Amino acid sequence: MVDRIDSAISERLKNLRASAGLTLDELAQRSGVSRAMISRIERAEASPTAALLARLSEALGLSLSAFFADDQPATSPLSRYGDQKLWRDPHTGYLRRSVSPQGMPSRVDIVEVDFPAHARVSFPPREESRVMTQHVWLFEGVLEMIIGETVHTLYPGDCLYMDLGDAFDFHNPSDKLARYAVILDRGR
Repeated sequence: MVDRIDSAISERLKNLRASAGLTLDELAQRSGVSRAMISRIERAEASPTAALLARLSEALGLSLSAFFADDQPATSPLSRYGDQKLWRDPHTGYLRRSVSPQGMPSRVDIVEVDFPAHARVSFPPREESRVMTQHVWLFEGVLEMIIGETVHTLYPGDCLYMDLGDAFDFHNPSDKLARYAVILDRGR
């Protein structure tokens, strides 16, 4: 499933951009991602990183979870493990699983992440994300959440609540995998 995701991302980005009535230049300006990179992603010639895909999603008015969600009407409130969408960040190797049932009328999305040793993902401040919040709940390993000048070190069982509009980093400072859930609320 992970191997086919670049084609799915390509089609999804093209369809969302067309639905929003945006040109490549307009999406580039809104997202801060170059027109050339967006074009390469839409042709499935480049695999976007998590931070880059988040910027594109936000420029389209979506969370990263909503980007990966199907446009199909909900068929079941149950999300089976084998049917949950996977995506691997090509830069860090982190694996993201969309856990929430798709198409439900909920503002909340649940994502499970396997975050490799020493990996780091940085998200710049985004005004569009100020209405969103998230909880980061660590299951195993160690995770540093860096928000501005503040470093929160999480250990198994710890949960951090945060606004998404500010710049922040996920960092695994250890030699072992960190596994956590992100519970995202798309609106206050």
